[in-house]
Amino acid sequence: MYNQLSKHLNFIACTFFVCTTMAQNLVKNPSFEEYVNCPKRLGNFEADVVNWSTPTEGSTDYFNACSVAMGTPKNFNGTQPADFGTGYAGLYLYAPDDYREYLQAELSKTLVKGKKYQVSFYVSLAERSDFAIKEFGVLFSKDMMMISGKKELSKKKMYQQKGNDFNFMEIGYSNFYSDTKDWILVHTTFTAKGTERYLTMGNFKTNARTRMFKTKRNAKQGAYYYVDLVLVEPLIKIKALKNDPTDLKSHQVVFTLDKTHIFENLLFEFDTFKLTAESKKEMDMLYSHVAADSTLNISILGHTDSVGSDSYNSKLSSRRAKAVAVYLQKLGLSKDRVAWRGNGGKMPIATNDSDAGRRQNRRVEFVITKRE
Repeated sequence: MYNQLSKHLNFIACTFFVCTTMAQNLVKNPSFEEYVNCPKRLGNFEADVVNWSTPTEGSTDYFNACSVAMGTPKNFNGTQPADFGTGYAGLYLYAPDDYREYLQAELSKTLVKGKKYQVSFYVSLAERSDFAIKEFGVLFSKDMMMISGKKELSKKKMYQQKGNDFNFMEIGYSNFYSDTKDWILVHTTFTAKGTERYLTMGNFKTNARTRMFKTKRNAKQGAYYYVDLVLVEPLIKIKALKNDPTDLKSHQVVFTLDKTHIFENLLFEFDTFKLTAESKKEMDMLYSHVAADSTLNISILGHTDSVGSDSYNSKLSSRRAKAVAVYLQKLGLSKDRVAWRGNGGKMPIATNDSDAGRRQNRRVEFVITKRE
Protein backbone atom coordinates (compact mmCIF):
# COMPACT_ATOMS: atom_id res chain seq x y z
CA MET A 1 0.00 0.00 0.00
CA TYR A 2 2.77 2.45 0.97
CA ASN A 3 4.75 1.83 -2.22
CA GLN A 4 1.68 2.36 -4.39
CA LEU A 5 0.86 5.65 -2.70
CA SER A 6 4.50 6.76 -2.87
CA LYS A 7 4.55 6.23 -6.63
CA HIS A 8 1.43 8.36 -7.05
CA LEU A 9 2.83 11.11 -4.85
CA ASN A 10 6.01 11.18 -6.91
CA PHE A 11 3.91 11.41 -10.07
CA ILE A 12 1.91 14.34 -8.68
CA ALA A 13 5.02 16.15 -7.48
CA CYS A 14 6.90 15.74 -10.75
CA THR A 15 3.83 16.67 -12.78
CA PHE A 16 3.57 19.95 -10.89
CA PHE A 17 7.27 20.77 -10.61
CA VAL A 18 10.55 20.33 -12.42
CA CYS A 19 12.42 18.63 -9.61
CA THR A 20 14.73 15.79 -8.69
CA THR A 21 13.09 15.11 -5.34
CA MET A 22 9.47 15.25 -4.27
CA ALA A 23 8.34 18.50 -2.64
CA GLN A 24 7.48 18.13 1.02
CA ASN A 25 3.79 17.51 1.59
CA LEU A 26 2.71 19.06 4.89
CA VAL A 27 -0.54 17.06 5.11
CA LYS A 28 -0.21 13.95 7.25
CA ASN A 29 -2.06 10.86 5.95
CA PRO A 30 -2.93 12.70 2.69
CA SER A 31 -4.78 9.80 1.06
CA PHE A 32 -6.65 8.58 4.15
CA GLU A 33 -4.82 5.26 4.14
CA GLU A 34 -4.03 5.17 7.86
CA TYR A 35 -7.00 4.45 10.10
CA VAL A 36 -7.78 3.60 13.69
CA ASN A 37 -10.80 1.53 12.73
CA CYS A 38 -11.88 0.00 9.46
CA PRO A 39 -15.08 2.01 8.81
CA LYS A 40 -18.33 0.23 9.72
CA ARG A 41 -20.89 3.02 9.69
CA LEU A 42 -21.69 6.45 8.31
CA GLY A 43 -20.48 9.64 9.93
CA ASN A 44 -17.53 8.17 11.80
CA PHE A 45 -14.72 9.90 9.89
CA GLU A 46 -13.13 11.67 12.86
CA ALA A 47 -12.99 8.50 14.98
CA ASP A 48 -11.77 6.26 12.14
CA VAL A 49 -9.08 8.25 10.29
CA VAL A 50 -5.61 9.04 11.62
CA ASN A 51 -4.54 12.74 11.66
CA TRP A 52 -7.90 14.03 10.42
CA SER A 53 -10.91 15.53 12.21
CA THR A 54 -14.14 17.45 11.59
CA PRO A 55 -14.49 21.09 12.72
CA THR A 56 -18.30 20.91 13.15
CA GLU A 57 -20.89 18.29 14.11
CA GLY A 58 -21.50 17.40 10.46
CA SER A 59 -21.09 13.65 9.92
CA THR A 60 -18.30 13.32 7.34
CA ASP A 61 -17.78 9.76 6.03
CA TYR A 62 -14.79 7.46 5.54
CA PHE A 63 -14.60 4.75 2.88
CA ASN A 64 -12.00 1.99 2.62
CA ALA A 65 -11.72 -1.29 0.73
CA CYS A 66 -11.28 -3.08 4.08
CA SER A 67 -14.98 -2.52 4.82
CA VAL A 68 -18.17 -4.06 3.50
CA ALA A 69 -20.57 -1.42 4.85
CA MET A 70 -18.33 1.55 3.93
CA GLY A 71 -16.21 0.02 1.19
CA THR A 72 -14.77 0.96 -2.16
CA PRO A 73 -15.50 1.10 -5.01
CA LYS A 74 -19.23 0.63 -4.21
CA ASN A 75 -20.92 2.50 -1.39
CA PHE A 76 -24.26 4.05 -0.47
CA ASN A 77 -23.78 7.05 -2.78
CA GLY A 78 -22.54 5.27 -5.90
CA THR A 79 -19.39 3.65 -7.27
CA GLN A 80 -15.95 5.25 -7.13
CA PRO A 81 -12.64 3.30 -7.23
CA ALA A 82 -9.85 4.64 -5.03
CA ASP A 83 -7.01 5.76 -7.30
CA PHE A 84 -4.58 6.53 -4.48
CA GLY A 85 -4.43 3.53 -2.16
CA THR A 86 -7.70 2.06 -0.84
CA GLY A 87 -9.40 4.84 1.12
CA TYR A 88 -11.00 8.25 0.61
CA ALA A 89 -13.32 10.71 2.37
CA GLY A 90 -16.92 11.60 1.51
CA LEU A 91 -18.85 14.73 2.47
CA TYR A 92 -21.90 16.85 1.64
CA LEU A 93 -20.98 20.24 0.20
CA TYR A 94 -24.62 21.15 -0.39
CA ALA A 95 -27.71 19.80 1.39
CA PRO A 96 -31.16 20.94 2.56
CA ASP A 97 -31.37 23.45 5.41
CA ASP A 98 -27.71 24.51 4.88
CA TYR A 99 -26.40 21.22 6.28
CA ARG A 100 -22.63 20.91 5.71
CA GLU A 101 -19.76 18.47 6.27
CA TYR A 102 -16.06 19.31 6.40
CA LEU A 103 -12.55 17.84 6.58
CA GLN A 104 -9.89 19.21 8.94
CA ALA A 105 -6.19 18.31 9.22
CA GLU A 106 -3.24 19.58 11.22
CA LEU A 107 -0.22 20.36 9.03
CA SER A 108 3.16 18.95 9.99
CA LYS A 109 4.42 22.51 10.57
CA THR A 110 3.20 26.09 10.44
CA LEU A 111 3.50 27.80 7.05
CA VAL A 112 6.19 30.45 6.57
CA LYS A 113 5.05 34.06 6.24
CA GLY A 114 5.40 35.43 2.70
CA LYS A 115 6.21 32.05 1.21
CA LYS A 116 4.11 30.70 -1.65
CA TYR A 117 2.40 27.32 -1.33
CA GLN A 118 0.17 25.10 -3.40
CA VAL A 119 -2.84 23.19 -2.11
CA SER A 120 -4.23 20.40 -4.27
CA PHE A 121 -6.60 17.47 -3.98
CA TYR A 122 -8.74 15.17 -6.10
CA VAL A 123 -12.55 15.18 -6.08
CA SER A 124 -15.34 13.20 -7.72
CA LEU A 125 -19.07 13.91 -7.53
CA ALA A 126 -21.01 10.93 -6.16
CA GLU A 127 -23.37 9.38 -8.70
CA ARG A 128 -26.45 9.72 -6.51
CA SER A 129 -25.97 13.45 -5.97
CA ASP A 130 -28.91 15.62 -7.00
CA PHE A 131 -26.80 18.77 -7.24
CA ALA A 132 -23.27 19.81 -8.12
CA ILE A 133 -21.48 22.93 -6.86
CA LYS A 134 -19.01 25.16 -8.69
CA GLU A 135 -16.64 26.20 -5.88
CA PHE A 136 -14.62 24.37 -3.28
CA GLY A 137 -13.60 26.28 -0.16
CA VAL A 138 -10.18 25.88 1.51
CA LEU A 139 -9.53 27.49 4.90
CA PHE A 140 -6.24 27.67 6.78
CA SER A 141 -6.31 28.56 10.48
CA LYS A 142 -3.84 29.05 13.31
CA ASP A 143 -5.80 26.86 15.75
CA MET A 144 -7.97 23.80 15.40
CA MET A 145 -11.64 24.65 14.98
CA MET A 146 -14.36 23.02 17.06
CA ILE A 147 -17.70 24.60 16.18
CA SER A 148 -21.09 23.38 17.43
CA GLY A 149 -23.86 22.79 14.92
CA LYS A 150 -24.20 21.13 11.53
CA LYS A 151 -24.76 24.11 9.24
CA GLU A 152 -22.36 26.13 7.09
CA LEU A 153 -19.12 27.23 8.73
CA SER A 154 -19.66 30.97 8.40
CA LYS A 155 -17.25 33.77 9.26
CA LYS A 156 -19.43 34.66 12.24
CA LYS A 157 -18.99 31.17 13.65
CA MET A 158 -15.26 31.09 12.91
CA TYR A 159 -14.60 34.37 14.68
CA GLN A 160 -16.25 33.05 17.81
CA GLN A 161 -12.87 31.45 18.47
CA LYS A 162 -10.93 34.36 19.92
CA GLY A 163 -7.32 34.67 18.80
CA ASN A 164 -7.65 32.34 15.83
CA ASP A 165 -6.33 33.61 12.50
CA PHE A 166 -7.63 32.60 9.07
CA ASN A 167 -6.54 32.49 5.43
CA PHE A 168 -9.47 31.58 3.17
CA MET A 169 -9.57 30.82 -0.54
CA GLU A 170 -12.20 29.49 -2.90
CA ILE A 171 -11.41 27.41 -5.98
CA GLY A 172 -13.82 27.68 -8.89
CA TYR A 173 -13.35 25.26 -11.79
CA SER A 174 -15.21 24.53 -14.99
CA ASN A 175 -14.60 20.79 -15.08
CA PHE A 176 -14.46 19.35 -11.56
CA TYR A 177 -17.91 19.91 -10.16
CA SER A 178 -20.01 17.54 -12.27
CA ASP A 179 -17.73 14.56 -13.03
CA THR A 180 -19.05 11.36 -11.44
CA LYS A 181 -16.54 8.95 -13.03
CA ASP A 182 -13.00 10.32 -12.88
CA TRP A 183 -11.00 11.87 -10.07
CA ILE A 184 -10.53 15.53 -11.01
CA LEU A 185 -7.55 17.54 -9.80
CA VAL A 186 -8.41 20.75 -7.93
CA HIS A 187 -5.59 23.12 -6.97
CA THR A 188 -4.59 26.71 -6.28
CA THR A 189 -1.58 28.67 -5.03
CA PHE A 190 -1.44 31.23 -2.24
CA THR A 191 0.94 33.30 -0.11
CA ALA A 192 1.10 32.30 3.55
CA LYS A 193 0.39 34.74 6.38
CA GLY A 194 2.67 32.75 8.66
CA THR A 195 -0.01 31.52 11.07
CA GLU A 196 -1.49 28.63 9.07
CA ARG A 197 -1.29 25.30 10.95
CA TYR A 198 -4.70 23.69 10.23
CA LEU A 199 -6.44 23.00 6.91
CA THR A 200 -10.25 22.80 6.56
CA MET A 201 -12.05 21.90 3.33
CA GLY A 202 -15.70 22.16 2.27
CA ASN A 203 -18.40 24.66 1.30
CA PHE A 204 -18.47 27.70 3.60
CA LYS A 205 -21.51 29.35 1.98
CA THR A 206 -25.23 29.08 2.66
CA ASN A 207 -27.42 27.35 0.09
CA ALA A 208 -28.65 30.72 -1.15
CA ARG A 209 -25.09 31.89 -1.88
CA THR A 210 -23.78 28.61 -3.33
CA ARG A 211 -23.24 28.44 -7.08
CA MET A 212 -24.71 25.10 -8.08
CA PHE A 213 -26.96 23.34 -10.54
CA LYS A 214 -29.27 20.35 -10.51
CA THR A 215 -28.01 17.06 -11.86
CA LYS A 216 -31.43 15.40 -11.67
CA ARG A 217 -35.04 16.42 -12.11
CA ASN A 218 -37.07 16.99 -8.94
CA ALA A 219 -33.83 17.21 -6.95
CA LYS A 220 -34.34 17.28 -3.19
CA GLN A 221 -31.15 16.01 -1.60
CA GLY A 222 -27.63 17.38 -1.97
CA ALA A 223 -24.18 17.47 -3.57
CA TYR A 224 -21.97 14.72 -2.17
CA TYR A 225 -18.28 14.58 -3.11
CA TYR A 226 -15.48 12.10 -2.62
CA VAL A 227 -12.05 13.59 -1.77
CA ASP A 228 -8.60 11.99 -2.00
CA LEU A 229 -4.86 12.78 -2.00
CA VAL A 230 -4.69 16.19 -0.27
CA LEU A 231 -1.37 18.03 -0.62
CA VAL A 232 -0.04 21.31 0.78
CA GLU A 233 3.48 21.98 -0.52
CA PRO A 234 5.94 24.86 -0.84
CA LEU A 235 5.68 26.22 -4.37
CA ILE A 236 8.92 25.54 -6.22
CA LYS A 237 9.68 28.12 -8.87
CA ILE A 238 9.96 26.53 -12.28
CA LYS A 239 12.65 27.70 -14.67
CA ALA A 240 11.06 27.42 -18.07
CA LEU A 241 13.13 26.81 -21.17
CA LYS A 242 12.45 30.34 -22.43
CA ASN A 243 14.72 31.64 -19.68
CA ASP A 244 17.69 29.69 -21.03
CA PRO A 245 18.84 31.22 -24.35
CA THR A 246 21.43 28.47 -24.85
CA ASP A 247 18.79 25.78 -24.83
CA LEU A 248 16.51 27.78 -27.09
CA LYS A 249 19.20 28.21 -29.74
CA SER A 250 19.71 24.47 -29.94
CA HIS A 251 15.97 23.68 -29.94
CA GLN A 252 14.41 26.03 -32.47
CA VAL A 253 11.05 24.56 -33.47
CA VAL A 254 8.27 25.99 -35.59
CA PHE A 255 4.75 24.86 -34.67
CA THR A 256 2.14 25.13 -37.41
CA LEU A 257 -1.27 26.42 -36.31
CA ASP A 258 -4.29 24.09 -36.48
CA LYS A 259 -2.09 21.08 -37.20
CA THR A 260 -1.87 17.93 -35.09
CA HIS A 261 1.65 17.53 -33.66
CA ILE A 262 2.95 14.49 -31.79
CA PHE A 263 5.22 14.76 -28.76
CA GLU A 264 8.28 12.86 -29.97
CA ASN A 265 9.57 12.00 -26.49
CA LEU A 266 6.24 11.38 -24.80
CA LEU A 267 5.62 7.74 -25.65
CA PHE A 268 4.26 5.94 -22.61
CA GLU A 269 5.11 2.54 -21.26
CA PHE A 270 2.24 0.06 -21.24
CA ASP A 271 -0.55 0.98 -18.78
CA THR A 272 1.21 4.12 -17.46
CA PHE A 273 0.72 7.89 -17.62
CA LYS A 274 3.97 9.01 -15.98
CA LEU A 275 5.94 11.92 -17.45
CA THR A 276 9.66 11.49 -17.97
CA ALA A 277 12.46 14.05 -17.70
CA GLU A 278 13.02 13.82 -21.47
CA SER A 279 9.36 14.48 -22.23
CA LYS A 280 9.34 17.51 -19.90
CA LYS A 281 12.08 19.15 -21.97
CA GLU A 282 9.83 18.94 -25.01
CA MET A 283 6.89 20.35 -23.07
CA ASP A 284 9.08 23.20 -21.77
CA MET A 285 9.80 24.10 -25.37
CA LEU A 286 6.11 24.01 -26.28
CA TYR A 287 5.26 26.18 -23.28
CA SER A 288 7.87 28.76 -24.32
CA HIS A 289 6.30 28.99 -27.77
CA VAL A 290 2.67 29.28 -26.61
CA ALA A 291 3.39 31.55 -23.62
CA ALA A 292 5.10 34.08 -25.90
CA ASP A 293 1.80 34.82 -27.69
CA SER A 294 -1.27 35.38 -25.48
CA THR A 295 -3.61 34.73 -28.42
CA LEU A 296 -2.54 31.08 -28.72
CA ASN A 297 -4.44 28.19 -27.14
CA ILE A 298 -3.48 24.54 -27.02
CA SER A 299 -5.47 21.29 -27.05
CA ILE A 300 -3.89 18.10 -25.67
CA LEU A 301 -5.05 14.74 -27.07
CA GLY A 302 -4.19 11.46 -25.33
CA HIS A 303 -4.11 8.02 -26.98
CA THR A 304 -3.54 4.36 -26.07
CA ASP A 305 -2.86 1.15 -27.95
CA SER A 306 -5.65 -1.40 -28.49
CA VAL A 307 -4.89 -3.57 -25.45
CA GLY A 308 -7.68 -3.39 -22.87
CA SER A 309 -11.34 -2.42 -22.89
CA ASP A 310 -12.61 0.73 -24.58
CA SER A 311 -13.73 2.24 -21.28
CA TYR A 312 -10.40 1.60 -19.58
CA ASN A 313 -8.40 2.96 -22.53
CA SER A 314 -10.58 6.06 -22.63
CA LYS A 315 -9.79 6.74 -18.97
CA LEU A 316 -6.07 6.01 -19.40
CA SER A 317 -5.77 8.27 -22.43
CA SER A 318 -7.53 11.05 -20.52
CA ARG A 319 -5.01 10.71 -17.72
CA ARG A 320 -2.14 10.97 -20.18
CA ALA A 321 -3.58 14.12 -21.71
CA LYS A 322 -4.36 15.59 -18.29
CA ALA A 323 -0.80 14.96 -17.07
CA VAL A 324 0.52 17.10 -19.91
CA ALA A 325 -2.14 19.80 -19.48
CA VAL A 326 -1.45 20.12 -15.74
CA TYR A 327 2.29 20.34 -16.35
CA LEU A 328 1.80 23.20 -18.83
CA GLN A 329 -0.47 24.97 -16.37
CA LYS A 330 2.12 24.66 -13.63
CA LEU A 331 4.70 26.20 -15.91
CA GLY A 332 2.42 29.23 -16.06
CA LEU A 333 -0.09 28.74 -18.87
CA SER A 334 -3.54 29.83 -17.70
CA LYS A 335 -6.23 27.17 -17.41
CA ASP A 336 -8.47 28.81 -20.00
CA ARG A 337 -5.76 28.38 -22.64
CA VAL A 338 -5.30 24.62 -22.20
CA ALA A 339 -7.89 21.97 -23.09
CA TRP A 340 -7.45 18.19 -22.97
CA ARG A 341 -9.29 14.99 -23.81
CA GLY A 342 -8.64 11.28 -24.22
CA ASN A 343 -9.37 9.38 -27.43
CA GLY A 344 -8.65 5.88 -26.13
CA GLY A 345 -7.29 3.43 -28.68
CA LYS A 346 -9.63 4.37 -31.50
CA MET A 347 -7.14 6.45 -33.54
CA PRO A 348 -3.98 4.34 -34.08
CA ILE A 349 -1.14 5.66 -36.24
CA ALA A 350 0.66 2.30 -36.42
CA THR A 351 -0.21 -1.38 -36.27
CA ASN A 352 -1.26 -2.83 -32.93
CA ASP A 353 0.13 -6.22 -33.95
CA SER A 354 3.69 -5.45 -32.79
CA ASP A 355 5.33 -3.99 -29.69
CA ALA A 356 6.86 -1.18 -31.74
CA GLY A 357 3.52 -0.26 -33.29
CA ARG A 358 1.67 -0.31 -29.99
CA ARG A 359 4.33 1.92 -28.45
CA GLN A 360 3.79 4.52 -31.20
CA ASN A 361 0.06 4.45 -30.51
CA ARG A 362 0.61 5.18 -26.80
CA ARG A 363 1.14 8.86 -27.56
CA VAL A 364 0.03 12.39 -26.79
CA GLU A 365 -0.71 14.96 -29.51
CA PHE A 366 -1.31 18.69 -29.41
CA VAL A 367 -2.95 21.29 -31.61
CA ILE A 368 -2.16 25.00 -31.35
CA THR A 369 -4.93 27.40 -32.34
CA LYS A 370 -5.16 31.17 -32.46
CA ARG A 371 -8.07 33.08 -30.95
CA GLU A 372 -9.85 35.46 -33.28
